[in-house]
Amino acid sequence: METHAAHTPEQITSTIQSLAAQIEPYVIEQRRYFHAHPELSLQEFQTTEAIARELDAMGIPYTRPLDTGLVATLAGTAPDAYAADGTPRRRILLRADIDALPVTERTGEEFASVNDGVMHACGHDCHIAMMLGALRILSAMTDDIHGEIRIVFQPSEENGSGAKLMIGAGACDGVDGAFAMHIWSEVDAGTISCEPGPRMANTDWFRIDIEGTSCHGAMPQRGADAIIAAAEIVNALQTIVSRDLNPYEPAVVTIGEIHGGTARNVIAGSAYLTGTVRTYSDAAHDLMPGLIERICTHTAMALGAEARLTDYTIANYKVENDDEASARCREAVTKVLGRAGIGSYRGTLSGEDFSEYLRRVPGVLAFVGTRNPQIGATWAQHSCYYKVDESVLVQGSMLAAQYALDFLAE
Repeated sequence: METHAAHTPEQITSTIQSLAAQIEPYVIEQRRYFHAHPELSLQEFQTTEAIARELDAMGIPYTRPLDTGLVATLAGTAPDAYAADGTPRRRILLRADIDALPVTERTGEEFASVNDGVMHACGHDCHIAMMLGALRILSAMTDDIHGEIRIVFQPSEENGSGAKLMIGAGACDGVDGAFAMHIWSEVDAGTISCEPGPRMANTDWFRIDIEGTSCHGAMPQRGADAIIAAAEIVNALQTIVSRDLNPYEPAVVTIGEIHGGTARNVIAGSAYLTGTVRTYSDAAHDLMPGLIERICTHTAMALGAEARLTDYTIANYKVENDDEASARCREAVTKVLGRAGIGSYRGTLSGEDFSEYLRRVPGVLAFVGTRNPQIGATWAQHSCYYKVDESVLVQGSMLAAQYALDFLAE
């Protein structure tokens, strides 16, 4: 694509839309490639190589601060893009996560995963493709880039470590704002939601270990059943949401694993539970470890056993969109899609480590709607049947390009 001369704001949007129409097949092709070749967190070697090949083809420089993932730089050529000392007028960070999930795909798609037991069931394949599409657009409009765009293709979002690793390697240094998109199954295709405030939850992980006394299954009075204690703890933990928190504060306590016992005729001497906690408010977030520890300790004690909260890890802080950034994003959506493109979504108690960038600089995460019952794109994130409406991908590319240009022009 040729580099265009500087445009008026109206011409910029028109150019983005025109270039997007040209690259839409490319964006879909990229999504299908990455969907067919998913890799788990911190194992995204083939994915990183494929992204690097695309950046090489575009002539966009990049670095590899980690073993997987990379950071690309698109320099503006507007007259005011850089100061005399080489400092960019402004710098924006665009993030796309690249890892997949340990899910066995059952979609039946022609481009389904070729890696057994691994699937892009959360849309990160789409995120890569949308960002590559945005770069195809932006690389043809460098005269309209009044600063510098840093594009972070981030590994390991699913286990909550990737953003911290990238930031530790300097990915957020010198950045003035951050932007990310997430394909979302609860938002209608053709619309994009970018409301201000909390959008995704504080996400914590925990483990509870229970010690009882094992004995013969026919003589339960001689022991203290760790499995019974575990079962009572599972039920009791639900009273945190129903009785300990303000009913107006969203929260979820989920037990995902329960393990215990060694044989069918032995009263279990030990067991453990693992789970996750989701909250929006800082107050509820701070209360949770103490509430869980109180309940597990005393519930087990009442049954003659002992229970300890042996691990409580803050996996992700909440994603909270900055007011100004959300307004800018909403305006960008209106420019590229019209007012009909503005979506409405209450937010989710799912977690996202894009929050780590937003704890350092103001920014916004936009939910790109993909729900379309006509093509079966209704399954929830992380489902083995998860599908997306691919027509929305180029819309994400347009939004990222428009947002970046608008931010740098301010």
